[in-house]
Amino acid sequence: MKKIIWLTIISIVAFFLLKGWWSSQLAAVSLDKSSQTFIIAKGESLTQIGNKLKKQNLIRNLWAFVIFGKQSAMSAKIQAGTFKIAASFSVPEIFKVITGQPVAFWVTLIEGWRAEEMADELSLKLKTQSFDPERSLRAQDKSSMFLKLAKEGYMFPDTYLFPPDITQEQIVQKLRETFDQKYKELKPKFASLGLTQDEAVILASIVEREARSEEVKTRVASILLKRYKIGMGLNADATVQYALGYQQKEKSWWKRHLSKEDLKIDSAYNTYLHAGLPPTPISNPGLVSLKAVANADPSTPYLYYYHDSKGNSHYAKTLDEHNQNVANNP
Repeated sequence: MKKIIWLTIISIVAFFLLKGWWSSQLAAVSLDKSSQTFIIAKGESLTQIGNKLKKQNLIRNLWAFVIFGKQSAMSAKIQAGTFKIAASFSVPEIFKVITGQPVAFWVTLIEGWRAEEMADELSLKLKTQSFDPERSLRAQDKSSMFLKLAKEGYMFPDTYLFPPDITQEQIVQKLRETFDQKYKELKPKFASLGLTQDEAVILASIVEREARSEEVKTRVASILLKRYKIGMGLNADATVQYALGYQQKEKSWWKRHLSKEDLKIDSAYNTYLHAGLPPTPISNPGLVSLKAVANADPSTPYLYYYHDSKGNSHYAKTLDEHNQNVANNP
């Protein structure tokens, strides 16, 4: 009987000691209330976030932070962005901050998106008065200041950190400034090819939609540049997709399969009907596509390219060779 009593007492003491230790690991590191900037990148794991907090001396114990996050199910609610955290915050208080509203948002704008797609993504991430989430930007809402100010092709696609109160004008300015920085390095190469800035960006915007890998982009850029130089039609499907606009059934700005009737659409952007470049860029190209045009070889022996259903690319010098590639590689 005495043995059972002693075991019970020891268990109770051990429980309270363990509980006290656990509470101490979740407690604030210090009484310092001065806030530090803490950034959570998109896709970071709970352990990675904990490691960063430990390095900034904002938590006592990494594993206590991780275990608390998993047990409380708060880890699934963590937001990517910038937060203000003080050493006086306990672990539960830190989770309350990082699962709440960030002081700045990460927004990723994808290469090859047109301005409307960028506006739509911004409206989802920056739910402010300047980007009204109730407004359907997919319906080409031209009352959007972003769409009024954005210059297609010059809104550089990248991952940006924006404060929630940023204006549409400021976003357009940031995207254009980033483009100008990237373009500056390539300007001499474009000049050596006899291309103006608008010509180079229009070609890059087409390359962005017509090819995927860096190698294929450079080859496609060479073919399109050669076609342009000799006055041949570019015959690029992406320009027709741009002319067709938003596809309600597919919920996409880029129609997946073009019909023969689509290729006859009466538009200055239809490069099957009109030789030369379309009036403006058709998307916002990334650095790889800009470099592909800068490094293009207009003396390439090829005039045609074809991407089969498996993602392989085939090149031809003549139309007969091209038709054979299409027939042999569905």
